[in-house]
Amino acid sequence: MSYTLAEIAKHINAKLVVAQSSECSAANSIISSLATLANAKSGQVAFLANSKYVPQLSSTKASAVIVSPDVLSQCPVSALVMDNPYMGYALLANLLDTTPAVASGIHKSAVIADDVILGDNVSIGANSVIESGARLDDNVSIGAGCFIGEKVSIGKGTRLWSNISIYHHVVIGQGGLIQANTVIGSDGFGYAPVNAQYKWHKIPQLGSVVIGDHVEIGASTTIDRGALENTIIKDGVILDNQIQIAHNVIIGENTAMAACSVIAGSTVIGKNCTIAGLVGINGHINITDNCIFTGMAMVTKNITNSGVYSSGMPAAPNKEWNKTNARVKRLDSLTKRIKALETLIENQS
Repeated sequence: MSYTLAEIAKHINAKLVVAQSSECSAANSIISSLATLANAKSGQVAFLANSKYVPQLSSTKASAVIVSPDVLSQCPVSALVMDNPYMGYALLANLLDTTPAVASGIHKSAVIADDVILGDNVSIGANSVIESGARLDDNVSIGAGCFIGEKVSIGKGTRLWSNISIYHHVVIGQGGLIQANTVIGSDGFGYAPVNAQYKWHKIPQLGSVVIGDHVEIGASTTIDRGALENTIIKDGVILDNQIQIAHNVIIGENTAMAACSVIAGSTVIGKNCTIAGLVGINGHINITDNCIFTGMAMVTKNITNSGVYSSGMPAAPNKEWNKTNARVKRLDSLTKRIKALETLIENQS
């Protein structure tokens, strides 16, 4: 696929400023791909969305760069000018995307129960299984090797990549995307202790999972079904790879969660939150809207005020870390000594 700079400018709603001195300056110059500022060549478009890469702008070999108005004067090649260059990059990446279709048509090896309801233009890949009572709306695509359980409902245009398991009664909205090897609707971690010898009795998980519209879920992520009521992922949520969401969690609209983070059971996350990688969130707590948790944060109690929260320890040279750790171990004795001194001063006064 290739487009002229003029076509690209129209597609991403940018102002095209042609640099007359560049080798490939015309509005009808052909663009075939995207690249970074440092590695771009003629016929490619780069973008500048982070100020630390401004020094690379002067030497880029790109045919054009997506830039904001404030750095236009520093751009030596043609520019696609817009207030949000990163959004321009996203729009252009969609235009140039070469990702193949999840599936094409219904493969002859797919196993589909007689009472499954299929909308128009549904695609089902090889060796996928669609169980009784399931409903796949128009333009749903199911990749190879997927399992769609009894009475699952999947909304219009949602795409599932390969080897995904959707357990019984799960509801998935329209316009979603689920990456390979993800599991939705597996049993939550529910067990009753039988006696002091740590014997456990499994508690059947009687709820389900309800996922809203335009939700994207990364590879190898697990979302457990509810114990009694449902686990709920609301509209516009984006989840990265290898995330664990326990039973009866509720995640609000447009919240984003990065890889390897976990949410324990019955926690409610507000809307428009950002949860970085390796964050651990305790169970049975409530987190308000518009919170940001930086990497490796441990959230153990309710968060009632919007803002940025951190608790992870950044890496340090080993010797420095050992010294810090040794000091931490002495904090208890130091606290006792300070309290003793405070008591002595109070008695003397």
